[in-house]
Amino acid sequence: MEKISVVFFGTPDIGLPSLKYFYESEKFELLAVVTQPDKPSGRGQKLTPSPVKKFAQEHDIKVFQPKSIRKEPDIIQALKELKPDFFVTFAFGQILSQEVLDIPKYETINLHVSLLPKYRGANPIQRAIINGDKETGICTMITELGLDCGDICMKYPICITPDMNCMELFEICASKSPELLEKTLTGLKEGKIIPEKQCEEGVCFADKLSKEECEINWEKSAQEIHNLVRGVYKCPGAFFKYKNKIIKVMETKPLDENLEGNSGDFVRVSKFGIDVKTGLGILRLIKVKPEGKSEMPARDWANGLGLRK
Repeated sequence: MEKISVVFFGTPDIGLPSLKYFYESEKFELLAVVTQPDKPSGRGQKLTPSPVKKFAQEHDIKVFQPKSIRKEPDIIQALKELKPDFFVTFAFGQILSQEVLDIPKYETINLHVSLLPKYRGANPIQRAIINGDKETGICTMITELGLDCGDICMKYPICITPDMNCMELFEICASKSPELLEKTLTGLKEGKIIPEKQCEEGVCFADKLSKEECEINWEKSAQEIHNLVRGVYKCPGAFFKYKNKIIKVMETKPLDENLEGNSGDFVRVSKFGIDVKTGLGILRLIKVKPEGKSEMPARDWANGLGLRK
């Protein structure tokens, strides 16, 4: 059976399982990788390659790193000379021009981490959890010039459990993506998949998260704050300020009870954590990361401050 040739466009960790699959699979020939330029990282601001580039270098895969692929004719020409069957994009981070989209023999396929048309845009995983959704998923689509608006090839639904955080959901999406990409590419080549236009009903956008959104508003309900904590876990993290210090909240539990106090008050400290009054209900802080310190149980932070309730 003739192999399907692919160029993979991606940058962060979430694309690694799919990239690894294409590299190892006997059904596909991985021709090259396209990823973002190296970026400064760490205290020394040393230029650091993306996770996708690191994998490619370790396995002697050709790498292209355009600053803006639409404006780099030499790279575009090099990609044309590869004569790929498909381009696959997965969290690449740049907008492709029509000239680039038209290079593959068949299609340019994008894998998006939501069930389109819901959550088009940059942060679909985080937004789904923040909004309290119980289901999301991944889908493959024909890449067009608009924002995540191309025809849908395949979908795979994923359940969001009550305490799942965004990193856990990232891992599930990443692990399920190779199989969906394989089925999509083989189905398109064999003519077994007919892409369907997206329904315009239910379209919504997953805008980039701002720092202001991540600051906890204790007037909201315990469940809403719990969803925020899960949705922005470690990227960038929900926080509140205590005595002019930023306290990141890493794990919480909404409690179905009520205690006297004002929103934002620490109304109970126990071996289980710190219970905070919210606009509706009580939120238990289980793990926190105080400014300048490592992550710790909330009760240890409370004991260090001499908090008693």
